[in-house]
Amino acid sequence: MRATIFDYGAGNIHSLAKAIEAAGATVVVEPDPRRAVNTDVLVLPGVGAFGAAAERLAPGRDAMRDALANGLPCLGICLGMQLFLDGSEEGAPNAGGLGVIPGQVTRLRARHVPQIGWNSIDQGVDPLLEDAPLAYAYYANSYVCRPADDSVVRAWSTHDDDRFAAVVRKGNTVGVQFHPEKSSAPGLRFLRAFLAGAAR
Repeated sequence: MRATIFDYGAGNIHSLAKAIEAAGATVVVEPDPRRAVNTDVLVLPGVGAFGAAAERLAPGRDAMRDALANGLPCLGICLGMQLFLDGSEEGAPNAGGLGVIPGQVTRLRARHVPQIGWNSIDQGVDPLLEDAPLAYAYYANSYVCRPADDSVVRAWSTHDDDRFAAVVRKGNTVGVQFHPEKSSAPGLRFLRAFLAGAAR
């Protein structure tokens, strides 16, 4: 199985690629969003700013939206998950996300921002989480997803008093606000479960 990481200039590509390879996939890093969809699995990595990432995504936004609508398995991590939504308070006001999950990205409504470190996860029902349950995961974020419809949220976390989506899913499109590549053995199990589901 080939997993393509769309490189929009974010950091942490190397450690993410190593984790995906350890989970059983061959990794390709592709900076062109139009070519990134020619793969078995698409991964949107999780470090960077929404505005800059959306700008890099813009030339291939339609191609990527179509590919996800047609069932291409995609994992969005942290910022990558946020790019699934319509837009964000972070960065340029006109920078648009993919819009595959209606909603907005907002700053954490918390006393301590950014959130950096381990946090608990309140799981909902999803086959992926049944195959790889997560009680805790590693976060590094200042912004979170606010989907318009909570039915896409498969797990929640709370930072200070702000409850936010930890995992979202729409078809084969899965987003996680945490970093599985930094979440030790449970994170690697999650990546393996995602790839196994994508191969079915």
